[in-house]
Amino acid sequence: MNKKKLLALIAKKNERKQSLVNQGNTCEDVATLRSINAELDTLNEEIRNLQEMADAMPDDPEGDETNLRTAAVNGDIPGVVVSGAQSQQQRKAQDEEGIEYRKAFMEYVLRGTPIPAELRVDANTLTTDVGSAIPTVLVNRIIEKMETIGMILPRVTRTNYAAGVNIPTSTVKPVATWVAEGAGSDRQKKTTGVITFSKHKLRCEISMSMEVGTMAISAFEAAFVRQVSEAMVKAKEEAILTGNGSTQPKGILTETPVEGQALTPAALNYQALVDAEAALPQAYESGAVWAMSKKTFMGFVGMVDDNKQPIARVNYGINGAPERTLLGRQVVLTGDYLPSYSASLEAGTIYAFLFNFSDYVLNTVYDMGIQRKQDWDTEDLLTKAVMSVDGKVVDKNSLVTLAIPTQG
Repeated sequence: MNKKKLLALIAKKNERKQSLVNQGNTCEDVATLRSINAELDTLNEEIRNLQEMADAMPDDPEGDETNLRTAAVNGDIPGVVVSGAQSQQQRKAQDEEGIEYRKAFMEYVLRGTPIPAELRVDANTLTTDVGSAIPTVLVNRIIEKMETIGMILPRVTRTNYAAGVNIPTSTVKPVATWVAEGAGSDRQKKTTGVITFSKHKLRCEISMSMEVGTMAISAFEAAFVRQVSEAMVKAKEEAILTGNGSTQPKGILTETPVEGQALTPAALNYQALVDAEAALPQAYESGAVWAMSKKTFMGFVGMVDDNKQPIARVNYGINGAPERTLLGRQVVLTGDYLPSYSASLEAGTIYAFLFNFSDYVLNTVYDMGIQRKQDWDTEDLLTKAVMSVDGKVVDKNSLVTLAIPTQG
């Protein structure tokens, strides 16, 4: 058999492989899925052996063989790899890997059907109370979704260090000094410290109605990713601002500001903004933004400075999204994470602050699992998504807070 015929045989076997993958996408019977997977394993072994033989053979002199190889590289022959190139069909096949576990996972979430033990052998679990690990393909989609939504989460520094690792952090910024020509300057000593992340278990409860039990796997996965990512983002953002640091990540407002940067203005007025800007060190002002609720921001709208210029502005970018500023500094709305300004708030309550969000590090371990139970009153299926998260401020010099003053 020459190389041309060998590549043609590989192409036929890959066509059969793709047909089996398509059958697996629509198959709902576990026994049939296992039969399909067994045949796929056999085909993969045969294709791998044939491909090794083809790679070891010299090229045929006919031009048709070259065209066949070009077609394989471009993805026209499903599953064929030539000289390290990967076809589009192979990438699709890889995405479909684990379809049996994904279907079993859907059955577990929607109907409580236990995932077969043989499918859970390689599943990563967080802790002993996690009922099932979320399939890797869904974890990746959840992460991508969380990267694009939220008001605060996209602004912080995100890492995925292992728990217990000491991470060095700089506590001061370097400065330059003038020296005479030919003379040297003292080497600057940059003080460093370390932070250590632990594991705080984040559990977000989502509800999937019994009516979704008949949905296709693609619809189920889309709904699952949307609900989990939105719940996770809300819980993370609230912890980034006000987390207690013991059972949650330590929030920005849980830190004690540098002396002179915890302000208690008598009222929500122009002078409060001026004082806050004055308290912010110049070395940290470039990345700092305002954070407050929309209602608090609207309290500044209409105020003017001594030159009758408005101190608050709302512009609309190319995409039509509002861009809010106070004295030229960007404002990030915090939703209901922060209380809105009111004279009736308890003394010491922080209602607005300045901060460079990149100085906050959120560390996440992306092994995700779920717990499941049923609400007997509504018959809804309550699912808790679980992951490990920790976070800390690594440099608090850009933090300036506005709080209600003590009366008296």
